[in-house]
Amino acid sequence: MIRSMTAFSRQDAQGEWGALTCEIRTVNHRYLEPSFRLPESMRELENRFREYLRTKLRRGKVDVGLRIQLADSAERSFEINHELADALNDAANQINRILDNPAHINALDIMRWPGVMASPEQDLEPVKAAAISLFERTVAALMEAREREGERLRPLFEERLANMQQLVAEVRAAMPELLDKQERQLRERFEKAQVELDEDRLSQEMVMLAQKSDVAEELDRLDAHVSEVLETLQSSDAIGRRLDFLMQELNREANTLSSKSIDARVTRAAVDLKVLIEQMREQVQNLE
Repeated sequence: MIRSMTAFSRQDAQGEWGALTCEIRTVNHRYLEPSFRLPESMRELENRFREYLRTKLRRGKVDVGLRIQLADSAERSFEINHELADALNDAANQINRILDNPAHINALDIMRWPGVMASPEQDLEPVKAAAISLFERTVAALMEAREREGERLRPLFEERLANMQQLVAEVRAAMPELLDKQERQLRERFEKAQVELDEDRLSQEMVMLAQKSDVAEELDRLDAHVSEVLETLQSSDAIGRRLDFLMQELNREANTLSSKSIDARVTRAAVDLKVLIEQMREQVQNLE
C-alpha cells in the first residue's frame, strides 16, 4: 500500500455536554513529528494521543487540533452559597443600622463577594471519552486519505518504471551493433592515417574499447533496481525511505551508463532514464 504523507481529516462529535471538532493535517517530514493544539481541559490527553499516533503513522509532520463547544447549560449555570449570602445580608443590615446615612445593599454587591457565586464543577469524563473516540476516528480517516493519495501515484510509478525497462532493453539490444560500428570507425581511422593495419593492435584497441564501453553490468543493475521498486510498491509497510534509497541507486547507474556512452543513442537513453528517475524521486519524497 502506497501512503502519502500529505493529507487532511476532520471529524465532529456531539453529546449532551456540547460539541467536539478534531482536525489533523499532515505534510512530509523525515520523521514523525506531531504537535497538538488542545483545550486546557483536555491537555492531559496529549500523551495518550501522541502514543496512539506512533502506532498508526511512521513519518510526517502532524498538526492535531481539538476544539470544544460546551452546552449552554454547562457554561452558564451557577451555584449560590445561600448561607454566605444570608450572613452578608445580615451583616450589611446591622452596619446600616449603625450608620447615620446607610446605603442600600443590592444583589450585585453580594454576588461580587468571594465564595457567594460558583460555577458547578462539570464532570468532564464523558467529554474526554468522546474526545478519545473522536481522535481515533479522525486518525482512521486520515490514514484512509493518505492511502487514497498514495495510491493515486501508483500509475505514475508503474508507467515510468515500464518506460525505464523499455529504455534498458533498447540499449542492451543496440550494444552489439554499436560495438561493430566502433570497430568499423576504428578501422577507418587507421586507413585514413595510412597506418599499416595491425590486426593484433586492432584487437587490443577493440578489447580496450569494449572494456570502457561495457555497460552490461549497469543495465543488469538498472533492471534489478526497477524490479526491486516494483516489489516494494506491493509492500504493506512504510516504503518511502526504501524507495528514496532505490532512486539514488537508479540515478547512480544511469550516470555511469552516461559516462560509458559510445553513441548518442546511449546518451539519450541515459538522459531519459535520469528524467524518469527524478520524476519518481520528487513523488517519493512525499511518501510515508
